[in-house]
Amino acid sequence: MEEIYLDPEDLQDDLDLTDDIEPVGEEAEAQMYEHFRVVADKGQKQLRIDKYLFDRLTNASRNRIQKAADNGCVMVNGKAVKSNYKVKPLDVITIVMDRPRYENEIIPEDIPIEVVYEDEYLMVVNKPPGLVVHPGHGNYTGTLVNALAWHLKDNPNYDANDPQVGLVHRIDKDTSGLLVIAKTPDAKTHLGAQFFNKTTKRRYRALVWGNIQEDEGTIVGSIARNPKDRMQMAVMADPEMGKHAVTHYRVVERLGYVTLVECILETGRTHQIRVHMKHIGHTLFNDERYGGHEILKGTHFSKYKQFVNNCFEICPRQALHAMTLGFIHPVTGEEMHFTAPLPDDMVQLTDRWRTYISNRDL
Repeated sequence: MEEIYLDPEDLQDDLDLTDDIEPVGEEAEAQMYEHFRVVADKGQKQLRIDKYLFDRLTNASRNRIQKAADNGCVMVNGKAVKSNYKVKPLDVITIVMDRPRYENEIIPEDIPIEVVYEDEYLMVVNKPPGLVVHPGHGNYTGTLVNALAWHLKDNPNYDANDPQVGLVHRIDKDTSGLLVIAKTPDAKTHLGAQFFNKTTKRRYRALVWGNIQEDEGTIVGSIARNPKDRMQMAVMADPEMGKHAVTHYRVVERLGYVTLVECILETGRTHQIRVHMKHIGHTLFNDERYGGHEILKGTHFSKYKQFVNNCFEICPRQALHAMTLGFIHPVTGEEMHFTAPLPDDMVQLTDRWRTYISNRDL
């Protein structure tokens, strides 16, 4: 995910339908635990609930969802439904199980973080690449949230396990850059509203494959989970099948077979920049999940292949950095604006390409 507002549809890290699901009997009803909840949009068209949930759950196959429904684990407006139930506008859909969610207490860990700004209401950090933002499957420790718990351990008003404070938005593990954290519930409410209403200002830098012909442009395409690869997101041919997404881009520097671009998020969907740039034929450099770790442009000469492989080693992740972040301070009303320069791996990467193009043109 590039950057997403933390709404209920995106908080599924503890939900796992890969385990066997036992039938739900009347005797067990009082001991059922809610694992997932979502409210259908006002404009939701009727759609089978197994398809609806398959599009929203990362770790569940459609067959597993159908089995969960057959066993009474899928509820709509408080009543169990079968997998052929048609979702209607404003339906409250929940998944229940006979065991509680994995509740992982956030333990403070002494992990260094770069604090760009801090006051009694919020803080802005510059996240390095490789650091997971929030605990989830396979990453229950060693995250930015654990680091924040340590940094704020002496603040009596900050509870790292309280969802009313903390991260307001997030970026991918291998994306570097700026994030804002709320220290108080009111600050999180106000900041969250700014992200939801698209009034924040967010600019990213990315190195992408290919020479983008236009100096600037806008990509509009609804994003949903790729039905052919559950680990990917994709632009949907039918705009009603995904979440509306808009990315503006501007060419910063042309470097032959790659281009350094600035991307401005109008919306904040999962993997938005990565998906939108791939959609227009310019996959992010070394983005393994979307095929950018292959040599997509250039020559067949062995020296060129070696050069690109060296570049992959210099920046062993998708070349994406959340460079600027702007918002209105939730208490003072001041307009805040922060910039984080490119991290060393992307600086070295772009320098290498400049040198290569310069020598090639001689």
